[in-house]
Amino acid sequence: MDSTDIDKANCKLLLVDDERANILLLQRMLASGGYHNQVSTTDSRQVMSLLDETIDLVILDLTMPYLDGFEVMQLIAESDLAHKPPILVLTALNDHQYCIRALQGGARDFLTKPFERLELLARTRNLVENHLYQKALLREKENLEQRVEERTRELTETRLQVIRQLGRAAEFRDNETGMHIIRMSQMAAAIAQAAGLSPDECNLVLYASPMHDVGKIGIPDQILLKPGKLNADEWAIMQTHTTIGADILASGDSELMQAAREIALYHHERWDGQGYPHGLKREQIPLLARITAIADVYDALTSDRPYKKAWPVEQAVRVIHEGSGSQFDPQLTRHLDDLLPIFSTIRSVHPDPPVDYDNPMQRLQANR
Repeated sequence: MDSTDIDKANCKLLLVDDERANILLLQRMLASGGYHNQVSTTDSRQVMSLLDETIDLVILDLTMPYLDGFEVMQLIAESDLAHKPPILVLTALNDHQYCIRALQGGARDFLTKPFERLELLARTRNLVENHLYQKALLREKENLEQRVEERTRELTETRLQVIRQLGRAAEFRDNETGMHIIRMSQMAAAIAQAAGLSPDECNLVLYASPMHDVGKIGIPDQILLKPGKLNADEWAIMQTHTTIGADILASGDSELMQAAREIALYHHERWDGQGYPHGLKREQIPLLARITAIADVYDALTSDRPYKKAWPVEQAVRVIHEGSGSQFDPQLTRHLDDLLPIFSTIRSVHPDPPVDYDNPMQRLQANR
């Protein structure tokens, strides 16, 4: 920043000296250099009420009643100002130790009385220039951080949109709706919060769980969309949607993609070890997969599908409680009753479109 860049008329200076004559002298000298925006006081107790973010320089006497210059500097240092102004100390004391103490206490420069006008203006210019430069740098840093934050938010939202769409692709193949993955992911986050997980972990399950069934993309239509029951061979192929999903998500090395891979692979494991694909039991099953399993089943049971009517909430809750300790983690299912109002709100905000049971295409899975 060049000295010519300073708008001296708008630079605001605070003058503090208990002698009125000294204040008047400072005002004239500074005005002769173009610094007309001045506030002043002869009572050091008023300094903090006059100090704000608009002050660009404090010119401060050291020897004053009530609060001396060192005490005033301490108050300024302890203030919550984002842009603390530089301090130019004025002193009639010739002891070098006072100057050292002032510089150690927060002063940027000092003048020994009596002083010359040109020296005052030169030191004032240097301090104000540096202060304005630092403020400009800080503003630019804040603007840059804001732009980075906005860009990061945009990238995050784009990534999450891709994740949701990937999850919806699998749901549409299985005759589910896009609302299912939104609801179940929010329900999973609510379960995570009730279980004491951190906000970051709750967000992780919120964003990762929509991909739990992404592996259904790799299941043949004749099996995925088969009316009626699957035979043993077909059921074995259907179960591979967990490992297919894990393979699809395996290339991502972010925490989110790793969590999504675990959920896709393990959300059909059971607490008693009778699930698939690996027959894991209890805490061997990743926590986020255990959470997703409950949310997924609850929303599926309480939703209309072409092949079934929605179950009453009481019936769905009873089934999940009956599966506590066998299919589901009992420490998680104990939160279910308390979460029902939240689940109801989630469903009301994200309802499914009406199901047309007379539509032959929607009856395709009627006896599944």
